[in-house]
Amino acid sequence: MSAGEFDFVVIGAGSSGAAVAARLGEDAGSTTCVLEAGGPDSHPFIHIPSFVAAAIGREETNWRFATVPQQGMAGREIPVPRGRVIGGSGAINGMVYFRGHPTDYDDWADMGCTGWSYREVLPYFTRTELNEDYEESVFHGKGGPINVKLVENPNALNYAFMDALASLQFPACPDFNGPDPEGYGRRQGLIRNGRRESTATNLLKPALSRGNVHVQTDARVARIVVEDGRATGVELVDGRVIRARREIVLSAGTVQSPHILMLSGIGPGEHLRENGIAVVRDLAGVGGNYHDHVASPMHVETDDPTSYGLSWKTLPRNLYHGLEYLLTRKGPLAGNVFESVAFLRTDPSLDRPDVQFVFQPARRLTNPRIPFPLGHGYAISPVALYPESRGTVRLGSPDPQAAPVIDPHLLEHPDDIQPLIRALKIARAAFGTRPFARYDGTEVAPGPEAESDDELAAYIRETGYTVHHPVGTCRMGDPASRETVVDPQLRVRGIEGLRVADASVMPKVIGGNTNAPCVMIAERCADFILGKPALEPAQLPPTSVARYR
Repeated sequence: MSAGEFDFVVIGAGSSGAAVAARLGEDAGSTTCVLEAGGPDSHPFIHIPSFVAAAIGREETNWRFATVPQQGMAGREIPVPRGRVIGGSGAINGMVYFRGHPTDYDDWADMGCTGWSYREVLPYFTRTELNEDYEESVFHGKGGPINVKLVENPNALNYAFMDALASLQFPACPDFNGPDPEGYGRRQGLIRNGRRESTATNLLKPALSRGNVHVQTDARVARIVVEDGRATGVELVDGRVIRARREIVLSAGTVQSPHILMLSGIGPGEHLRENGIAVVRDLAGVGGNYHDHVASPMHVETDDPTSYGLSWKTLPRNLYHGLEYLLTRKGPLAGNVFESVAFLRTDPSLDRPDVQFVFQPARRLTNPRIPFPLGHGYAISPVALYPESRGTVRLGSPDPQAAPVIDPHLLEHPDDIQPLIRALKIARAAFGTRPFARYDGTEVAPGPEAESDDELAAYIRETGYTVHHPVGTCRMGDPASRETVVDPQLRVRGIEGLRVADASVMPKVIGGNTNAPCVMIAERCADFILGKPALEPAQLPPTSVARYR
């Protein structure tokens, strides 16, 4: 049953898919259809930055996947939130704008991703960026569609966090997207006029007005139709087929892009046959190389009401801030809570930071039905940036509506837990410095009794979680490699007219938040499809050239 024909079909309206579709729509002579399994991004929880916990907690906008029990995480099933809405995971994430360490992309180039070095990808970052805080330069753009800004008037606890790290002799970082993202400082977010910014709101939606880009919501994909080695259409679970005259772009994310490929007969042959799926293309790498960032928080509670939180002490203040946001779109509700950060080397011998220290000027959530903390406190959540453990996404059933099986093997590599152990010791030292003394806080997790490496390791395995940066399941690289799924132009090996553009193509996770790199990947994908020449590599200052290629 045909349901239309377009030049391009994009599967997924998340951070990557929305950007790919919008850029393809700049070609006035072509038509593009975007297929999104979720609904519209109309709920207010999505758009009010401080409601990030509420946005991610909504069943209607989150696939609510989970891993199988993880041996390295004390046998627990770990949640894997993925956006099920226009905007995808970019509609429910923390709105952090960070590109990763420059050397991360040089690593990609070394792994067979020709054309993806730092100098070559940097212009694609700046092309999308409208930065409110930094001057236009090789590192920052002023003319792009996506607004980037520091969160205004951060909570005073952020300055205690930064002063504490200064007292421990860590450096300040004036610009985390500049040439040397190491140290502590305020962080930038994807926010404009007190509302969440995303590629859906500021790229895809304006593109719809051109008339050649169309979106279908509640359009769940059953498989990609491949005829004579070429991807020609997308079959939905209701039986309709959307035809593609030129190309199909799969941007369903690290979990669902490989899932859709395998449902389509593209993946590890033996696994497909076990699930009763005819093999269209035996690609061993599909669904492999899954990895994610693991975090383990240190929580402090206090009677001091400086932190964000609900209490009788702060009732007048919270009422004022609610009214302030309604009238002016300003105040704490206009921020994303994550207002400062540090990227630190927990081992001085390392060549780049190995841990991100996320500071939270609020007590931990104690009631999952209330998306705001009750009472007061603060936390540092160390995030290990370069895991060695690798896992898989696999079919649980040939039924396209069955959930995929996610097994990341979290913390199973013996080296993966060591940065977190070292980081918790640094966090405890920071909380013990003079800048935090005035808040008279009490460490409640892991608790002062957890002192040895073994005790801290047990705490990490029993309470740790991921920060929702899964990557790698359709890895890019040298087409001759058995594990490579897409070539450096994002084309699926052995299938014409099919590309993948999302976090799944990253051969190795970047040292930070993955949203900005997903948009960069989308920008490059659209240029590849439209045959545009690559942007000129960035001309880096001499101080940078010595460190990065």
